[in-house]
Amino acid sequence: MQRQDISDFLKSVEPATALVGIDYGQKRIGVAVSDLGRMIATPLSIVSSLDELSRILGDRKIGGFVVGLPVQMNGQEGSQAQLTRAWAKKLEKKYQLPIFFWDERLTSAAADRFLIGQMDASRNKQKRLRDQIAASLILQSFLDA
Repeated sequence: MQRQDISDFLKSVEPATALVGIDYGQKRIGVAVSDLGRMIATPLSIVSSLDELSRILGDRKIGGFVVGLPVQMNGQEGSQAQLTRAWAKKLEKKYQLPIFFWDERLTSAAADRFLIGQMDASRNKQKRLRDQIAASLILQSFLDA
């Protein structure tokens, strides 16, 4: 996996704008958004296309995207990481905003633990919420770094 530099990414992001966290999946895309001070990530929604993403982001002041990259446990990128990078190119083309890839290993498992332990969510509700919680965990771990 090619290493990106967080400080270079942040220099390319307009000040006083939010970052959007993305947990990409071929069926569902989890979306989270930060506050303008970039301190807190909040789960926003689940979408299935770039058009839906545009609708839910509306007129928010967005400065860039943090996209979860599904790296294998050995640190290598597999086919899902390649699909994520290809989708992120479409995202970049549509928004013309910087994108940072963040290692998302185990975020779905962490989201499941949260949903079961903290929210006592049913399996059906877990499935609906997992991706947006994972997007929030991806974005929050980036913000904390």
